[in-house]
Amino acid sequence: MRALLCRELGPFDQLALETVPDPEPGPGEVLVAVRAAGVNFPDLLIVQGKYQVRPPLPFVPGGECAGVIEALGEGVEGLQVGDEVVATGQVGAFAEKMVAEAASTVQMPKGLSFAAAAGISITYGTAHYALKQRAGLREGETLLVLGAAGGVGLAAVELGKAFGAKVIAAASSPAKLAAAAAAGADEGIDYSSESLKNRVKELTDGRGADVVIDPVGGDLSEQAFRATAWEGRLLVIGFASGEIPRLPLNLALLKGADVRGVFWGAWTQRDPRAFQENLDELRRLFESETLRPRFGTYPLARFREALGSLAERRAVGKVVLSMPEGAEA
Repeated sequence: MRALLCRELGPFDQLALETVPDPEPGPGEVLVAVRAAGVNFPDLLIVQGKYQVRPPLPFVPGGECAGVIEALGEGVEGLQVGDEVVATGQVGAFAEKMVAEAASTVQMPKGLSFAAAAGISITYGTAHYALKQRAGLREGETLLVLGAAGGVGLAAVELGKAFGAKVIAAASSPAKLAAAAAAGADEGIDYSSESLKNRVKELTDGRGADVVIDPVGGDLSEQAFRATAWEGRLLVIGFASGEIPRLPLNLALLKGADVRGVFWGAWTQRDPRAFQENLDELRRLFESETLRPRFGTYPLARFREALGSLAERRAVGKVVLSMPEGAEA
């Protein structure tokens, strides 16, 4: 099979497409013929050795895919050869075939293409877990979404509206804000030209946001925390800006506010029953078209362009790599 290999840690443009033996599923695993694979910011960190997970070299990056089950490992139940599925893992998706744990492989939502389904697990899964389990977002509350045109950002905008919240999207350009508005955002803030803190206060009559989704980090984190309401919740998703912020904790005291970490991957392992319940809820939302994935596809051979669009924060919505068979089958 053809696969994108990381042979040494470093910039993603050092990755190379190679022909390697097909993987084989072990007990409790499935072999998926990949039709499309979602690209996520942690993929960039993993190949650089900057993530908390360090797979042994060489490895195939990529943490999620959509495709067709080709073989079952010993003891797998509830899945069959030929099933169209979404699979997640830490690595292995940027290839024509991926081995995944059966427990992390679910039936693809009806009505979605492989390309659309390839990018839903991590972004929607993270945003859903953040808003439901970590924030307890309630109807009528105000949700501020940083990086609102990215994969997690757009998912958070859609899910925030599904939860009944008022959603304020914050992004770095008018084009990105337009994408967030199309996903349902009620208000928009261009933080490249406006004060994030001041605009949030203006849009909430001085009260502030109840919940903040922050996959960006850097200076924006403190601005957003300063713009939270009494008993607000700042959800730390990641640091796409490249800078891990240091927050003045007197703000937490003065606002009675919380800073809550969101580590979706670890949670899925620690609470598999709740993870499955979330997946079932997300599947219903996709099949009812309450959620509509927004994505752009690149063929696997153009992986540098695809990963570059994410690294340079040019991407709007999800970035997806399609396999030679095509992602729209």
